[in-house]
Amino acid sequence: MLAKIGLGVLCGLLLGFVLQRGRFCVVGAYRDMYLTKDNRMFIAVLIAIAVQAIGIFALSGLGVIQLSNVSFTWLGAIIGGLLFGFGIVLAGGCATGTWYRAGEGLIGSWVALFTYMLGTVITKAGILKPVNDQITQYKTTEGTIYGTFGISPWVLIVLFTLLVGFIVWRHLSRPSVKIPSLKPKKTGLAHILFEKRWHPFVTAIIVGIIAILAWPMSEATGRMFGLGITTPSGNILRYLTTGDSKLLDWGVFLVLGIGIGSFIAAKGSGEFRWRLPDRKTIRNNFFGGLLMGFGASLAGGCTIGNGLVNTSLFSWQGWVATLFIILGTWAATYIVIVRGQRKANSTGKGYQQSVPA
Repeated sequence: MLAKIGLGVLCGLLLGFVLQRGRFCVVGAYRDMYLTKDNRMFIAVLIAIAVQAIGIFALSGLGVIQLSNVSFTWLGAIIGGLLFGFGIVLAGGCATGTWYRAGEGLIGSWVALFTYMLGTVITKAGILKPVNDQITQYKTTEGTIYGTFGISPWVLIVLFTLLVGFIVWRHLSRPSVKIPSLKPKKTGLAHILFEKRWHPFVTAIIVGIIAILAWPMSEATGRMFGLGITTPSGNILRYLTTGDSKLLDWGVFLVLGIGIGSFIAAKGSGEFRWRLPDRKTIRNNFFGGLLMGFGASLAGGCTIGNGLVNTSLFSWQGWVATLFIILGTWAATYIVIVRGQRKANSTGKGYQQSVPA
């Protein structure tokens, strides 16, 4: 138990701190591609996937870790991905984004976090379990892309890394607009950790490294997987209602660590403050969290489990679910944000919706 607590919280602290300081938000990455035509954060997500893929397959080849065989529940990936993508826009953050924004004091994220847990438990172990079981029964025999084509995973890793490298080079080659920075109030390490603006690409590399470290840290406690948010979040609520200590695995302490790490980062940078959104945003956060829990359970993961980990494993589940999460995000962005703004402009009323930074 001590290993689960120590290693899980340590990994979560690192991840939560980096996510908060780097403003690393997957919802923003998907949403901004459609809303503002800004691909920078999406490129950062691709960097994190590439870094993790290199690291975990190297560790697997050395026998340090054992990679999981991810089955491809194709119908769940499609339906769950769409619903989850829609839900994260309503909730104002994805699974990890909700955790780290809750650590910043955003009340709406606390609401979304609770209903996210509730939606997960209802789907995995409650009244919607028959629906979950029915949809996720449709599986393919081969779960990996490289297995389907009968090639080495390193072929995909090299091709993907070269592609990401080219995209990064193209992006950095463009003229950039310099954002004026305030006069530093801190010096040395404190300035770098709590005050300096973090570049999303640097943040992505660090996130990728933490995702690599998560594998041996998790497997040391008997949990054979890397980062995961949905099931551990649901297990917190299940533990609180049943008292079953078997639910307290490494992943539970990981997500708790994310919230604590984000709180430390927000306090150190002066960004922590309690914020109460308007009633409409709270309502959206509530129903968005439920959709997140239901969708992620069907899809077999969230923007971390599927969008970062399963994609780095080059599993069909990860890439197909991520594609439909993006489509769901775009649909919700149009319906909730774009149309909401148009309606507000036509009536002369301001429109507000809690969205990730």
